[in-house]
Amino acid sequence: MSLYDWIILVLVLTGIILYGIYKTNTSKNLEGYFLSNRNMPWYLVLLSIMGTQASAITYLTGPGQAYTDGMRFVQYYFGLPIAMVVISLFFVPVYNKLKVFTAYEFLENRFDVKTRTFTSFLFLLSRGLSTGVSIYAPSLILCSIMGWNIYYTNILMGGLLIIYTITGGARAVAHTQKLQMIIVFISLFIIGYIAVKMLPADMGFKAAINEAATYGKMNVITSGFDEHGFNWKDKYNIWSGLIGGFFLALSYFGTDHSQVGKYLTAKNTQECKKGLLMNGLVKIPMQFFILLLGILIFTFYLYHKAPVFFDDTKIEAASKTTYASELQILTEQYNKAITAKNIEAANIIRAQYKAVLKQALPGDDANDTNFIFLRFVKDNLPIGLTGLLFAVIFLSAWGSIAGALHALAACTMIDFHKKFFKKEGTDLQDYTTSQWYTFGWGIFCIIIAMFAQNIGNSLIEAVNILGSIFYGVILGVFLVAFWIKHIKANAVFTAAILAQIAVIVIYKLDVISFLWLNVIGALLVVLLALMMQPLFNLFKKNNAML
Repeated sequence: MSLYDWIILVLVLTGIILYGIYKTNTSKNLEGYFLSNRNMPWYLVLLSIMGTQASAITYLTGPGQAYTDGMRFVQYYFGLPIAMVVISLFFVPVYNKLKVFTAYEFLENRFDVKTRTFTSFLFLLSRGLSTGVSIYAPSLILCSIMGWNIYYTNILMGGLLIIYTITGGARAVAHTQKLQMIIVFISLFIIGYIAVKMLPADMGFKAAINEAATYGKMNVITSGFDEHGFNWKDKYNIWSGLIGGFFLALSYFGTDHSQVGKYLTAKNTQECKKGLLMNGLVKIPMQFFILLLGILIFTFYLYHKAPVFFDDTKIEAASKTTYASELQILTEQYNKAITAKNIEAANIIRAQYKAVLKQALPGDDANDTNFIFLRFVKDNLPIGLTGLLFAVIFLSAWGSIAGALHALAACTMIDFHKKFFKKEGTDLQDYTTSQWYTFGWGIFCIIIAMFAQNIGNSLIEAVNILGSIFYGVILGVFLVAFWIKHIKANAVFTAAILAQIAVIVIYKLDVISFLWLNVIGALLVVLLALMMQPLFNLFKKNNAML
């Protein structure tokens, strides 16, 4: 980057941090640290929800996902608005009435301690793993800019995030996310405008979209059906989006404390509902536009030679191996195919290049989807805007990861520490202990980030897969708690354990798309609990007779 880019990057990041410190005026107790004293207006709740949901992964790898797979990923969000309505009608009033710190406190009131603890543990595991992947995303940027070692970069990035989160509290995070989201929207619109302006003079926005459509990239709606019928392994289609996406969104926003904790900060139930419903309206257009950037980049590279592989670091490492000459030959063949606009041949050669790269770099997955947007920005954006965009990605990372670390610390503190270890403590002791739990989860997430380099998927897809493995079961427990009153603790607890084992086995067998795991997990808990309750009733009756 240029000196001007570095100046803009440092100024924006410093300004956001100082603004967050300025807004940190909550009381030093659990209510202040985790819930901002429950006095946030709906628009801050909205921006906080979006800021936590839309991490650096969204902006860094969303365009790359569209570049490689087209627009069909947007269907993943189609069930979200319906889920927002259901959560506003049924979940929010219960949480606000009980004045809970975490969503899982409700489960103890409805069932027992072990059900609350198990469900909270599933959340901690899934969110801890996902947050580790999220830390890896901004580390990619520093590695790309500075050529640093990814492992040292993860430590640096994770360390900065820990400091940022511990010193802030929920209120500081929410207010900084407000500025982050504003800067994000402005920057993305500017990048979209520049991408179109860099196309041939006679090609505007509409022509660029039509050009991408001829290569099958504008596949916004797909049915999931092929010549053999419905393909259950198809990741993104209208049905997996509406049904699987609905169950995933219902669990994520209704039971995942990284989101529930955001709208528990609202002034009242009405402010809480406004924030959620507005998120349902805004999220799909926002994600559509982010994916559309990938489509514009795809069209851009039809007229400007696309790299055979977008990760410069791996190309440089492979060039020092015995496979260098083979890779050079493939690069020349690829360049000829691109010049002739033979996209099909270019894609075949690109796949061959990746295969050789795997041989040159053993243990590497040779996946460059996460680098497509980053490479475009580095190579083509004007001086100044590159620094601003990298600042945006850092900011979105800090906002989402800070929110997740707060949620992890809150559940650890409320659902475990104060439940099993030290029930009584002064406000200041609880506040300090919460900060230490935030620190501990930060270290855990840094360790997970160390293993994210060869995750084998685009990061945005990997995070959603991790969530889908656990979210369905968590949701199933809450569905039973809300709507099937005759089922008691032992039945739902046993059902949840069996359902979680089943979901993991189904995922490992790779027999169905990951979005359907949310549906399977939730319905398994409900069905197994319905089957087991009579058995537990009979067992209890027989014991009473003895």
